[in-house]
Formats: sequence, C-alpha cells, structure tokens
Amino acid sequence: MQELLTDFLTVSYHELERLNLEAKEKRRNRGDINLSGLEKKYREYLKQTESIKAVTVAFSDLEGRFHMLDYDKKYLLESSSNLTFDGSSVRGFSSVDESDLRLKLDWASFYWLPADIFGAGKVAIFADIYTRGGEVHSSDFRARLKMYLNDLHEKGLEVNIGNELEGFLFEGMDAEMKYRESKGFKLVSPGGYYHSLPKDKLRLFIDSVAEAQRALGFENEKDHPEVAPSQFELNYKYTDPINAADQIQLYKMVARQIAENMGCTACFLPKPLTNINGSGMHTNISILKGKKNTFFKKNGVEAISKVAQDFIDRLLENATDMCLVLNSSVNSYRRLDPNFEAPNQIKCSAVDRSAMIRIPAGNEGSTRIEVRSVGSDTNPYLLTFTLLKVGLEGPRGQIKESKRQRTRVLPGNIHDSLRIFKASELMSNIMGEDAKNKYAVLKEKVADRAHKELGKSVKKSEVIYHHEVTNQYLWNQF
Repeated sequence: MQELLTDFLTVSYHELERLNLEAKEKRRNRGDINLSGLEKKYREYLKQTESIKAVTVAFSDLEGRFHMLDYDKKYLLESSSNLTFDGSSVRGFSSVDESDLRLKLDWASFYWLPADIFGAGKVAIFADIYTRGGEVHSSDFRARLKMYLNDLHEKGLEVNIGNELEGFLFEGMDAEMKYRESKGFKLVSPGGYYHSLPKDKLRLFIDSVAEAQRALGFENEKDHPEVAPSQFELNYKYTDPINAADQIQLYKMVARQIAENMGCTACFLPKPLTNINGSGMHTNISILKGKKNTFFKKNGVEAISKVAQDFIDRLLENATDMCLVLNSSVNSYRRLDPNFEAPNQIKCSAVDRSAMIRIPAGNEGSTRIEVRSVGSDTNPYLLTFTLLKVGLEGPRGQIKESKRQRTRVLPGNIHDSLRIFKASELMSNIMGEDAKNKYAVLKEKVADRAHKELGKSVKKSEVIYHHEVTNQYLWNQF
C-alpha cells in the first residue's frame, strides 16, 4: 500500500513555493489576465501529470464557511463545464425545492498543495457559484467581488488588500465542540507578545503554518505569538482582493489541520477568553490608479489624500450599518472592548488603537488605511466587497473636522447590530435584498441563542455555533 501511495504527486515545499508564486504572478492583475489561456495551460498540465489523482474544488458560503469537494481528475476534465452540487445543504444558498447549483472553476486560482496537509496527488482550484440558469448567485460574494473589481479595473483602479489575521492555539482536538463554560479553553503557552520559547508548542505550530503558507505562495513577512497567551499571527504580503480572501480561507484551513496534527485546536473565535485580548483581522486597503497610490499625498495630514479621506469618511459615516458584516458572530462583540486594544470607537486615528480606522505610518508605496474593527471569523469576500462599495460609493454625510473624532461606538451586541442592519437601505443596495435577507435570517438564528447581555463568561452556544466550527452535525442543528 505504501508503494502505491508514493506514486501520487508529492512536491517539496521549496518547489511548491516556486510553482505557486508563478501561478500567483499569472493572476496578479485579474483585469488583464487571459483566463482561457490559463485554463488551457492547467488542463494540459492535469492531463499530462499522471501522479495527480484529484482536484480539490473550494468555495465559500454566505457566512464565509469554507467548503471543499474532491473531484477525480479525469472526471473533472471531462465535466468541468457542468459541475453541480446540492445548494440546499450549504447555508445561505438554495432551498430544498431549488437545490441544484453550478460550480464555475476559476482556473486562475490554481494551487499546488502540500501533501502532508491535504494528501498526496492533489491540486486545488477555487470556484464561483452560479444558479441553475447560469447566472452568478446573489449569495456568492467571491463571484460578486470579482465582478465589482472588473468594474473598477475599467475605471483604471486597482485595489490592494493586506489582512492581519489572529487566532488562538488550544490544547486538545476539537476544543470548540468539547467546550465547557466551567472550564473554558486550555492554553498551550503562557507566553504572550514575543515571549514564547523558540521550541514550545505554540512556536512550533507557528513555524509549521508559516512553512505551509510560504509553500502556498503567500509571500510571508513575519510571524509571532501575539499579545495574549497562546495567540498567534502570521503576516504576509498584500495582494489583490480575490487572492487575499482566498488566502484567508487557506490560512484557516492550514492552521486547523496543522493544529490537529499536533493534538491541538486552532481557534478563530474573536474572543474565546475573557480578560485578555481577542483576535481580529485588521484589513489594510489602498487603491491605485495608473500605478500610483491614490491614498498618498506628500503634504497631506498623515500623508493621506482627499481620496483616502473621503473613503475613510464614508466608512465612518456608515459604520453601524455594515457592522454585522465586519462582526458576524455573537462572540465577536465581546472583542469590541476598548480595554483590550479593541477598536469599537467610530473614528480615525494614526495612533489610537481603540479607533475603528487607523492610518499606519508609510510612504508613497505603503500608505494605506487599516480597518481594525473586523472580527477574525467574518466572510472575507463579503467583507472586502462591503468595505470597497461603502468606501467608494456610500453616502458621505456632512462630517466636519471637528466632528470626525466625536465619540460614537459600534453596537455592543449582535442583537443591536442585526436591528440596524435589517433597517439599512445602504446594505440593501450593496448586498441586494435577497442576499441581505438570507444573511439576516442566518444571523437571527445565531442571535436567538444568545442573551443580549453577553455576561462575564463565554457561553457554550457562542462557541459551538459560530460559523468557524467545522462539525457539520452541530452546524446544522439550527
């Protein structure tokens, strides 16, 4: 049996990095890529490479939960134009009486996979979700984000996104499903920011995830234990919005699998432990026109331009309307606590980490805005789509300099956030009524399991029913 297994494709991490960086370069500017040419290239590669047995097709549901289907390679090559799945089994898409949906492969998002994590003989391709009639599904924000980016490309605009995603490593497998309020989670390391030993379990976990991300072409920058004990963060280079969101999904999947291999759980709950810092996903945005950073102005306040200031003002003006997208779970509202560097104040600052938006120090190449009030468990495609649509097109209001720093705060619980979201005409315009209503229904079911007042302890319901949990049985209980 072992001899048969070795016949399947296994590639060194060094070679994986080379292959995935080449693929990443080919899709870097999606507005100009030759999709038919890439499809022809990759189809030919799959035909010729006998050691590849299967193609993992990846997609995400309305809440951002990651789904993967393994197709036999020969079947996929023969049937790639007619891949269907049961949409009634995926939350936020179809009902039982209209269940068949189509998967349209995005051949540009081709990945060679580490065999020790995903299994030998596999590559991955992300897919978009279409209706039975062949139209982009209103609940698939990956496809809708691609369409919006194409519109921006026609106007000469290109977007860069850089995400900083935090998580916790806990002792024991399936720690979320086994969570008990009386015991909480068991930390793997008592060390915090920079204070982890070189070969303790947290550091070994971080090293392994970093190696896998490097092999997947993430272009790593730095990785380290975060402020809270057992907390981690791995930073990598900014990229285009689709690639950035795809990488978030891969980041979480890789982290969860590596943690499980170590007998642990990688957890992306925004606030799994009280009285210490939570996990966010700070989202950095810059917009280029003609290769120039439109957010930069040499003599501007904090070196940002009027374009950037208008973008910031729109986000601040409409912060409460879109809060449910940025903070999508019951638990995420625990994180919005200014006592733990959490950004719940609707203002912009270069230095105040309790501000919703920060302006990091930078030059012409690196000037950007950082949206800090994003929970670690949001749908990255819906998040990016919403931030760009609001920042570029949302109502700006009459925000004056004296009022920009006024003390307004984000909703303190999912019930208030949901109420504002449902009444928001802006979110209806951005998401469309169908997707907005489906999203609201899903969040109502989550909110119904939680008291409006969160209390001092993390409740079991906010752990096992948040959308990052992978157990399908528990997931479908509500």
